[in-house]
Amino acid sequence: MTRLLVFLLAFALIASPGDAQPLAVIGYYAGRTTAIDSFPTEKLTHIIFSFCHLRGNELSVNNSNDTATIRRLVSLKEKSPRLKVILSLGGWGGCKTCPDVFSTDSGREAFASSARELSDYFHTDGIDLDWEYPALENVPGYSYTPQDKDNFTAVIRLLRRTLGRKAEISFAAGGFTTYLQTSIDWKQVAPLVNYINLMSYDLVNGYSTITGHHTGLYSTPQQVESVDHAVRWLDSAGVPLRKVVIGMAFYARIFQGADSVNNGLYRPGHFFRGVSYRDEAIRLSADSGFVYHWDSVAQAPYKYNAQQQLFASFDDTHSIRLKTEYALHKRLGGVMFWQLMDDSFFSGGLLDVIDNTKLSAGKGRKK
Repeated sequence: MTRLLVFLLAFALIASPGDAQPLAVIGYYAGRTTAIDSFPTEKLTHIIFSFCHLRGNELSVNNSNDTATIRRLVSLKEKSPRLKVILSLGGWGGCKTCPDVFSTDSGREAFASSARELSDYFHTDGIDLDWEYPALENVPGYSYTPQDKDNFTAVIRLLRRTLGRKAEISFAAGGFTTYLQTSIDWKQVAPLVNYINLMSYDLVNGYSTITGHHTGLYSTPQQVESVDHAVRWLDSAGVPLRKVVIGMAFYARIFQGADSVNNGLYRPGHFFRGVSYRDEAIRLSADSGFVYHWDSVAQAPYKYNAQQQLFASFDDTHSIRLKTEYALHKRLGGVMFWQLMDDSFFSGGLLDVIDNTKLSAGKGRKK
């Protein structure tokens, strides 16, 4: 009996909520080879090279510059041995032939085999699929069919079998309701992947005709789409939250033509341009005519320039901290962002905010 009590006590301690898995911090990277040295990559758990492409049915690296970048990313493990370097396929506009390649056994087999070969060649740690979007209209002129959903499942299943148990497999998932409902067979796919990288940004995008929060934390009466909405949807579908990684935007989306009602929020307008976080202090400054606002319902910032009728939606240090705390509180798998090249160089950027929030939460648990 004594041994049984000791065992049960030990199990209780192991299963204690305080021993939740560490929060993954995943950054996509689409920058120059040497620019990676300008960022505190030791604060990342994963860095995802963006992007590889399909050449015929096989995963391929575009050119010698991309090859050099991947090798530089892998070399970061010398100072950060636990860092995972992942190769990603696709991106917006980068998966034109995915519906065709993944629709046949031969296409999927060639792809999975080439993914294994490329991973072995570069000594990387896994594959991320950024197919935007299975079974949904996406880039104008790109094909899509309802069968994409099952073909996505099939290629993930084959990747797991081909790459093995130790390889990491993730995918970039749309953060909007139609994607969640249509594109993925969650019950089949979730057990096979390590992380679901939820693109809870671009929720108001380049095709939107009404302004809004492109990466708001919570839903509002005027806008359902949000980080929390997507997380709750996945939770209700039985997806383990420990595999869900919420997305953050290291860039602003600016819309043009928004009138001054509600300071441009939820007003007719059209997408104008994006701005990297590192440039926002100048391009979205008060001197340039922008006034800062905070939406206490969405828990999201925005700026409005009344003279030029410009509306800007973005993440800032406050919203990044709140999202990191949200991920910790919900015991999610982690946080991720697009993309590292948009952050401030060297220090004082949004990656620092994520790291400091994690460290503060860790100190709080120890007290």
